[in-house]
Amino acid sequence: MNELLIMVSVFILSIIIGYLLISKVPPLLHTPLMSMTNAISAVTILGALLVFAVTSDLTDTLLGAIAIALAAFNVVGGFTITERMLKLFKNKKE
Repeated sequence: MNELLIMVSVFILSIIIGYLLISKVPPLLHTPLMSMTNAISAVTILGALLVFAVTSDLTDTLLGAIAIALAAFNVVGGFTITERMLKLFKNKKE
């Protein structure tokens, strides 16, 4: 139970710190920042896959599944936004 409390505390602190940092980023840098979060989400997916490979506890498996789903959603959204941004820089004649 103590480990779960530590993990939840780190999770909540990371949400707060992440929100504070992202809110201070100028709007022009949001899309490149989203592209960078794809790499972070990929690491999250790898970590969650490791949780699936090692654990047998139902709580750990459920948390790993949620982590994979949310990180995959972030990766897909990041690639979609990055592709839209790159289309802005393509020549109209192509």
